[in-house]
Amino acid sequence: MDVIVSVGSNFFYTVTLPCTLWFFDKAKAKGWRKDQVLFIDARSFYRQVSRAHRDFLPEQIEFLANIVRLWRIEAVETEAGSQELIQQHFPEGRYQDVPGVCKVATLAQIEAQGWSLNPGRYVGVADRGSDDFDFLERLEVLAEELTLMNFEAKELEERIQMNLASFLEDRS
Repeated sequence: MDVIVSVGSNFFYTVTLPCTLWFFDKAKAKGWRKDQVLFIDARSFYRQVSRAHRDFLPEQIEFLANIVRLWRIEAVETEAGSQELIQQHFPEGRYQDVPGVCKVATLAQIEAQGWSLNPGRYVGVADRGSDDFDFLERLEVLAEELTLMNFEAKELEERIQMNLASFLEDRS
């Protein structure tokens, strides 16, 4: 086993379930990566095509492939526009474990997890940072917006009723 990638739901037309891609490399048994597996959680990388379907943008595919390239100490490719994602997640230009995105696990670590090959078990969750807003203040703003929208909805409802009544009178 070389690389395992967790892909979110709605990537297939016939089924909404998420999937996991497994990449094997027989030649790795003789190299320095022989007792390592790269786990990538790609569930947060997608383009919403429709309510029920997602896909990857070219730069997202390239970024995911570049994670593997960085881990293998190979040159990255940026023709599809993945440089911003690479800079954001790998500012030093070399592979590092990124919470919520990727992690290298040794066979000993995988054995300690009962041989589970679920990327989420190793990758973890991204640090969202601190929320820089006051919840009550934000709730008040949203409540005001809701009141305004309800008022506008009532006006529209009345206008629709008047137009409908006028239309029905004209037909009589």
